[in-house]
Amino acid sequence: MIKISIIDGLPFISSRIYHNSKKLILNKILIDTGSAGTVLASDKLLSIDIRYEPYDIIHRIRGVGGSEFVFTKTIDKISIGNLYVDKFTIEVGTLDYGFEMDGIFGIDYLSSINAIIDLSNYTIYPAK
Repeated sequence: MIKISIIDGLPFISSRIYHNSKKLILNKILIDTGSAGTVLASDKLLSIDIRYEPYDIIHRIRGVGGSEFVFTKTIDKISIGNLYVDKFTIEVGTLDYGFEMDGIFGIDYLSSINAIIDLSNYTIYPAK
């Protein structure tokens, strides 16, 4: 079971990102079942050498918080607790939505780990 933190009424979780033999812990990732994709903050990912490269695909995403241009990267591994996915494709953007966060876990990641979100106990655990 992984604990969800409620900050300003929104659900956040911590995650570990692995890429090119480096590890990054992101402590403030929004759980957003209304988001199709997973977006992580570009400034945080620089510490593990994830940055835009000329062959990266750029596209525009839109949501309640506005729109922005992002690029996609496939990272080695992404996890919350012991729930992980190898070779997962993320979107990388500035995440300038008016409040501080390290990323957004969208339905792509949540379904990849078979997440059950228990809001009565503020936890996430895998489906059996």
